[in-house]
Amino acid sequence: MPTDSRPICLFLPSFGDGGVERMLTHLALGLDGLGYPVDFLVDSCAAPYLELLPTSVRLHPFGELSPRSRQDLLADYVRQMRPSVVLSAKIDDDRIALAVKAKVRGDTRYFLRPGTTQSERWRARQAPFFKRWWEGHLLRRLYRQADGIIAVSEGVARDVAAIAGSRCAPIQVVRNPTITPLLQQQAQAPLDHPWFAPGDLPVILGIGGLRLQKDFGTLIRAFASVRRQHRCRLLILGQGRQQARLSELASRLGVGDAVQLAGFDPNPYRYLARAGLFVLSSRWEGSPNALIEALALGVPVVATDCPSGPREILQDGRYGPLVPVGDAEALARAMIDTLDHPLPPEVLREAVRDYQVEVSAYRYLAAFGLRDAPLL
Repeated sequence: MPTDSRPICLFLPSFGDGGVERMLTHLALGLDGLGYPVDFLVDSCAAPYLELLPTSVRLHPFGELSPRSRQDLLADYVRQMRPSVVLSAKIDDDRIALAVKAKVRGDTRYFLRPGTTQSERWRARQAPFFKRWWEGHLLRRLYRQADGIIAVSEGVARDVAAIAGSRCAPIQVVRNPTITPLLQQQAQAPLDHPWFAPGDLPVILGIGGLRLQKDFGTLIRAFASVRRQHRCRLLILGQGRQQARLSELASRLGVGDAVQLAGFDPNPYRYLARAGLFVLSSRWEGSPNALIEALALGVPVVATDCPSGPREILQDGRYGPLVPVGDAEALARAMIDTLDHPLPPEVLREAVRDYQVEVSAYRYLAAFGLRDAPLL
């Protein structure tokens, strides 16, 4: 049981519909389930995923405000509620939280949760030297001012340490609270889609924003090779500015009728549970949640060996093939082999036990210094 009745504050006013938002919602669920008071500071109570939270998690909507106004509101909140911890998870929010740390006296501790390998992001986007230097300078200041850093994977932890240098705040690795009790329930929800009729062709699934990081172009090129040997289809859930380019690529490769860009769906698990194969084609990650969810649902997977996360999750390829980033031929071979020789669902589920929401919440509490024993 909690020894401190002061709330844990999850600070995410720049709320969108991505993995960061979903993981902090899951964390709020986990902490609340363990009896810890949680305040969730967001832009709007109508934001995605928040409907999953019980009323015992207190939502504080900020609205569409400037960074300075958000800073003033967070400072007022900290003075009034005296949270034991403030956790932020996006760089812009980190800056606001640490500005409040410098401004408001007290014993509240401020933790950052970097969720991706920032140096790989710079490299893949070919950021100019000065931009990399300036962003690195700003990140070093943040990483040194925080009371602690919670990285979502060993790879992210190494990246943070390399950027921050010797004066970095203490870094701890805590696996994402990806697997909730609702996952199986959501996976069993009805799905009215002609491609998923019983006995129809297997569907290969990709999930994520249609952007550079996810590299769905390589997945579509690999799928075109797979189609020459396997009758199957490819469905990608997500939205983004690359949609037109990806549709044109599928048409040019002659697989336009077998590729569907289905947009964002708030319940992707009903697709995932019915997929014949899940493919992560990313150039970089932090800890890819969709890969973890696929394994939790017993779905065979293939992933790029990108920094970071897939190698840790798949335990060096034990639970699914790892292929070089951007190599469509290697990805196609791995997809064909996995379609032909899938691992049993019960074996795949073994890979992700540490990503259960209650296990992750316990370990967050230990990282915050609010609980001695990090394990169940």
